[in-house]
Amino acid sequence: MKYSVVVFPGSNCDHDAYSAVTANLGCKAEYVWHKETSLPKDTDCVILPGGFAHGDYLRCGAIARFSPIMEDVIKFANKGGYVMGICNGFQVLTEARLLPGALLRNINVSFICEDIYLKTVNHKTAFTSEIPEEKTLRIPISHGEGNFFADADTIKEIEDNGQVLFRYCDKNGNVTPEANPNGSINNIAGIMNKQGNVLGMMPHPERYCDQLLGGDDGKFIFNSLINHLK
Repeated sequence: MKYSVVVFPGSNCDHDAYSAVTANLGCKAEYVWHKETSLPKDTDCVILPGGFAHGDYLRCGAIARFSPIMEDVIKFANKGGYVMGICNGFQVLTEARLLPGALLRNINVSFICEDIYLKTVNHKTAFTSEIPEEKTLRIPISHGEGNFFADADTIKEIEDNGQVLFRYCDKNGNVTPEANPNGSINNIAGIMNKQGNVLGMMPHPERYCDQLLGGDDGKFIFNSLINHLK
């Protein structure tokens, strides 16, 4: 399997993503600079990594959305290609309208960097099928604008369609207001598009793919897609 990791000016999790999918998961990967106009032909999945693309000026992801490579990323996704947007990458996906909603400032108006817990809402997707039903994932977050927001009709639609994949929860899997680090509606931490091939999530699974780094729960997400594409 081959991942293409898009690199924007200000990306800081591109190497984390590359290392996770190659060293920890045994896949191929290639960096793609944002000014390129086409993805490698053998790409199976695009990763839009975390960081501060273009310094997060104007609005998170708003400038990166117009990078030359995004035109091909959008075409790739619309043809059914798999795309993962992590943290800043999630923000870019909403700006590119590949995913609904928007990411607002954290409710406490502070940058948050800590481990959180995730409850998997839908196990029947390309990104979640390998996650055990009762497994609570421990994954790091690192963001200042991770507060997922959408209008009431959009929230109802994505909930009804099973597009919500992850919710913030406590260690025991209870979805509570106290377990919500940023104020996201319905504790939403990750969603996918209607077609099920584009994932956006604020937590960083690529940072927890090796026990030497503190945990490997992120591997469940990557392995789900790897096994799906076998």
